[in-house]
Amino acid sequence: MALPGLLYRIYQRRLTASIPSERVPRHVAVMIDGNRRWARAAGADDVRFGYDAGAAKVPHFLGWCEEVGVRVVTIYMLSADNLHRPAADVDPLLEVIGGLVGELAATGRWRLHPVGARDLLPERIAQVLKDAEETTAAVDGLLVNVAVGYGGRREVADAVRALLHEHADKGTTIEDLAEVLDVEHIAAHLYTKGQPDPDLVIRTSGELRMSDFLLWQSAYSEFFFCEALWPDFRKVDFLRAIRAYAARNRRYGL
Repeated sequence: MALPGLLYRIYQRRLTASIPSERVPRHVAVMIDGNRRWARAAGADDVRFGYDAGAAKVPHFLGWCEEVGVRVVTIYMLSADNLHRPAADVDPLLEVIGGLVGELAATGRWRLHPVGARDLLPERIAQVLKDAEETTAAVDGLLVNVAVGYGGRREVADAVRALLHEHADKGTTIEDLAEVLDVEHIAAHLYTKGQPDPDLVIRTSGELRMSDFLLWQSAYSEFFFCEALWPDFRKVDFLRAIRAYAARNRRYGL
């Protein structure tokens, strides 16, 4: 048993050494998919078993990001559409997310920034997110966007709505706004305003779709799809994603 562990560590070190520091993405977004399937494969009757396993992986993932020099991470924990699922699925997940966010904040290691429609969430979860943001606001560490109750199309709609309200307060007419409106005006009102767009988006569980995640911000992101279910996602899987990103020739446009 010791030999496979040793070989794994050697391979991990070789992967790390193969990644040029100047090619590490600044912002990594991750879609942590496959928790329920992992629980079923493990023979568990309770979906919470998978949610707990997925939550336990998150601090490890953030540590891996710190080690290679990533500066911003966005974690897709719960979509706005997921909130329409049966309560038997959603309530345990919300409970796990609330506990996880509280634990991440308590470490004092990461600066947490919730993104999503908090008005769609139960009050207790919205309060946990608010408290986590406030208590970690001064932390000089990895910036972690916690996407809960998040939808990319809704984010764009919220940004446009905020933009219209802002200009209405200034007395700007719709006609005047239409003359000057460009993408930067909308970007300045997104949940992630002021942050770099994600350079790399990782999705686990073998699914090959965006699921309404960071639709605006990921226009020129690189993507890495991994077969592993999120609770099984390993450091070597992460390092392979970073290595794949580092080897790509990023282009803007076609």
